[in-house]
Amino acid sequence: MKKSKAVKIAGGALAILVALIALFLALFDWNMLRPYINRKVSDTTGRDFAIEGNLDVKFHRGLDSEQGWRRYVPRPYVSAEKIHMSNPDWSTVGPQMAVADRVEVAFHILPLLAKDFVVTDLRLNAPDIAVQRRKDGSNSWTFKDNGPSEWDVDIQRLAFGSGKVRYVDEPIGLDLRADAQTINGGAKAEAPGEQPYGLEFKLSGKYNKAAITGGGKAGAVLSLTGEHVTFPIEAKADIGDNKIGLQGTVTDPRALSGLDLKMTLAGASMADLYPLTGVLLPETPPYQTRGRLLAKKNGEAWTFTYQKFTGKVGASDIAGTLEYAQRKPRPLLSGELTSQQVRLADLGPTVGADTGAGTKESGKVKAPPKGKALPVDQFNTAKWGALDAEVKFTGKRIVRAHDIPLQDISTTIRMKDKVLTLTPLNFGMAGGRVTSNIRLDGRQKTIDAQARLAARHLKIRELFPKLQSMQASFGEVNGDAALAGNGNSVSAMLASSNGELNAVVTEGSVSKFILEIAGLNVANAVFVKVFGDKQVHLNCMATEMDVRKGRANVDRFVLDTDDAVIGVTGYVDLASEELDLDVRPKTKGTRIFSLRTPLYAKGTFTDPKVGPHAGPLALKAGAAVALATVSPLAAILPLVNVSKVPDTNCAAEISAASKKPQAKPLPKSVK
Repeated sequence: MKKSKAVKIAGGALAILVALIALFLALFDWNMLRPYINRKVSDTTGRDFAIEGNLDVKFHRGLDSEQGWRRYVPRPYVSAEKIHMSNPDWSTVGPQMAVADRVEVAFHILPLLAKDFVVTDLRLNAPDIAVQRRKDGSNSWTFKDNGPSEWDVDIQRLAFGSGKVRYVDEPIGLDLRADAQTINGGAKAEAPGEQPYGLEFKLSGKYNKAAITGGGKAGAVLSLTGEHVTFPIEAKADIGDNKIGLQGTVTDPRALSGLDLKMTLAGASMADLYPLTGVLLPETPPYQTRGRLLAKKNGEAWTFTYQKFTGKVGASDIAGTLEYAQRKPRPLLSGELTSQQVRLADLGPTVGADTGAGTKESGKVKAPPKGKALPVDQFNTAKWGALDAEVKFTGKRIVRAHDIPLQDISTTIRMKDKVLTLTPLNFGMAGGRVTSNIRLDGRQKTIDAQARLAARHLKIRELFPKLQSMQASFGEVNGDAALAGNGNSVSAMLASSNGELNAVVTEGSVSKFILEIAGLNVANAVFVKVFGDKQVHLNCMATEMDVRKGRANVDRFVLDTDDAVIGVTGYVDLASEELDLDVRPKTKGTRIFSLRTPLYAKGTFTDPKVGPHAGPLALKAGAAVALATVSPLAAILPLVNVSKVPDTNCAAEISAASKKPQAKPLPKSVK
């Protein structure tokens, strides 16, 4: 009985003590502690901190959803009004880092004994936050360095009200402002089971000098516990000339370990994405893409994947998956791209060629000077060091405005330490196949360029799709080329190039009318135009050209048919964009009314002049006039060609022109 009575007395005393403590806590004026709290926080952080409004503490039992003893332990709920914390003196975003009308904090008591500050709920009402990161990596949210903190802070839930945020990140050129307002009652989220949208916001600011405007919606409660917690977000923004749209979820917001968002991108040129992505892309016509943006964080590095996207660039379609991985010393862009149809006008600016004939859709390309034909637009190698790349591209068809379409193009685009390679670059052309390897070394001020090309089984008739007279021709062209040069534009590379080119045709046929016009056989030309054309059997064609300092000299050119042999000598100068060629046809049989004489092809690439050499033609004409004074019939004698050239040794010519071309650097003495 005595023991039972003692227990009851002790229990009653404990209850009275708890009641007195509860009464004390309920009646205690917590505002008396504000000066101490303000001073302690200011000293600890090295910043001016103050609670200027009412400070209150209440205790509530833990949540029913919590496990074990935590639900029964009283939990303090601290509310403080009119709070501010200053920015460091160097900050340019304003004197205050954080200002709030009201802050509510709930935390566990017992973990405090182990210096763990476990915040179960943090609610901000009307916050105004301004933070900044400088170019040297220092930031305004890291407080004064007093060595490693003895306290661990864990925030589990963060709730937002209407407020403002400004974030300045100098290393990436970002100055972003967000003005958020609470959505009354919340808005339905995209996916079932997700929390509703609780905030709507407006965006403004600049990114690398490009204006930012936009807005969106987001959840109002950010849960920072668990590995599979998601936070809904939806946003649309204009960044310069680019438009971006995002809709989806942020996974594990505490660590920000993942993103899963539907993303749309559109803009005037893909080159404008460089400030946004850090990925070097070419000047293009307007583009638009739609896909899924995934992101994962591994340590401090992120990997972004634009998965299964589709889109258009000008009139070209594009699809694929790209991955951008942060790594040292340079990030890596990898993936695969495919296209059913690429219009060369949409990609011409990538090599400095405005193939869109000056239309708005053709991209921003500098036109060649007057009288010049080769592209002069400069490659910007300063940005080549921004990343490494390994992207595979396959295209079904490439359409060129006035030329032979290309089919089944495939290449792997690699960029490593400012060296760009397309190895190999293969495509179908004129019923055959072209294999090439291109290397552009941008590590020096001037690009070192090398190219090797092999063309096989190109059909003669398909090389001239616009000439009706060639459509009945047959035969195949095989050729090889190897060139090396220096320059930051296509014209400069070709002007300094050296190497070799060769091509052969083993057997085929060509239009007799084309050959007769080339030889100025007037009678036969008129005959075939009136009574129809026919094909001339082509025994062989072989050519070799040696390129030195941009001048391609014709070392060998022979075209052998059943009717004639045609030879060409001279040069094509890629530096001055001029040509000077002699075409010398020789008949294998008698021709009546033949003005056959050496031809010339001279002038510039933009204004070539083709015609007969005046000297030999004048001699024939003079002889005809002189003989006409003797007899009208004698006047035709100079126009009758009775010479006969022997057949060409085609096997020897083809063998000589089939050697593998070389692109050796020029000796220093001739550079």
